[in-house]
Amino acid sequence: MASAAEQLAANLNFAAIAKAEDLKKRIWFTLGALLVYRLGTYIPMPGIDPAALAKVFSSAQHGILGLFNMFAGGAVGRMAVFALGIMPYISASIIIQLMTTVSPHLEQLKKEGEQGRKQINQYTRYGTVLLAALQAYGISVGLEGAGQVVSDPGWFFRLSTVITLTGGTMFLMWLGEQITARGIGNGISLIIFAGIVANLPQAIAGTLELGRQGAISTTVILLIIIVAVAVIAAIVFMERAQRRLLIQYPKRQVGSRMFQGDSSHLPLKLNTSGVIPPIFASSLLLLPTTVASFIGGQGPGWLNTITAALGHGQPLYMLLYAALIIFFAFFYTAIVFNPVDTADNLRKHGGFIPGIRPGERTANYIDYVLTRITTVGALYLTLICLLPEALISYTGVPFYFGGTSLLIVVSVTMDTVAQIQGHLLAHQYEGLVKKAKLRGKRR
Repeated sequence: MASAAEQLAANLNFAAIAKAEDLKKRIWFTLGALLVYRLGTYIPMPGIDPAALAKVFSSAQHGILGLFNMFAGGAVGRMAVFALGIMPYISASIIIQLMTTVSPHLEQLKKEGEQGRKQINQYTRYGTVLLAALQAYGISVGLEGAGQVVSDPGWFFRLSTVITLTGGTMFLMWLGEQITARGIGNGISLIIFAGIVANLPQAIAGTLELGRQGAISTTVILLIIIVAVAVIAAIVFMERAQRRLLIQYPKRQVGSRMFQGDSSHLPLKLNTSGVIPPIFASSLLLLPTTVASFIGGQGPGWLNTITAALGHGQPLYMLLYAALIIFFAFFYTAIVFNPVDTADNLRKHGGFIPGIRPGERTANYIDYVLTRITTVGALYLTLICLLPEALISYTGVPFYFGGTSLLIVVSVTMDTVAQIQGHLLAHQYEGLVKKAKLRGKRR
């Protein structure tokens, strides 16, 4: 069986994709949906002066707006209808996940399977609308106070901005769900991936242009390439890494037949928290810089001091960035993985870890192992994000070469390729079954 699977995996190529009609339809649907998303990032919001907006954004792009602009595929800089991107949905999802630990109602829904998951998704959608509306209103007020950006300020502009930006976010949420259901890969992740990759050629061209002008030496450009390749290789290796706990199932008797005990593995990913820690850490640290840029340096002295200390490459920034990444790595892992529930599920199905007593002892052992691998995962995330951050502060290259962007791009690519391989394997297995049936009929 293993050799057959290996043989099928070896035949996963473009010729195999051409024969898989269902997979081709899914790929074309995904590409079409991402094209619609990219077109939406160029549709401007009404009532905005593009020249004045470009001038204001150029002074604030190194703050949190630059980070959001990267995730939104440049839509923030153009103040397009998709300027909020999919970030309100991600924030609402994280908030709902956090609330499941303190709300008995949400915790019960989480245990109810598919029906409970649908109800939680509905709550997430409501939260997305609320967050998007609040952020859109804040953007409208901020734009009115940013010079001559808004041609006709007032409540009509604020209302139209809230409706436009909230509608854009809800459309992207729906588009992401359609990609997940009818396309290939995770739709929400692919939308963020498309936003980053779309501006990657421009970032590379800008870096090469700086090299041509002599602003960046050839040695530095080669160093950037080496670091990027090393970071990508490290991400691929670490994202695939997992600790497998051996699970043993005892012998069982069904009627008069005795079935042998089976064994399986409980996989624990090295990086359970994914890209959430770097995103949250970056957002928190860039908030003072964004506030200072909006008020034009006219704020209190302590704010200007904090802004200067939290500049890219500054010791305080790097220290706090590392501390926040490690904190959110442990915090988010504790939210998404509950050792007690896992131990209870194992006990209900008769499974146990050899040498560990079922129940509380199993939960403590899983928690012990999870804490150790999360420590390694948090250190890996910290190194992946700090190394490019130091390079960004030294060379002035764009956000797109940061560890967060590379982590998202590589992770989403790996997940999408794995799903394509899964579809191809299923298609080739179906082909083998059909051939076996035909041979049986001929006999």
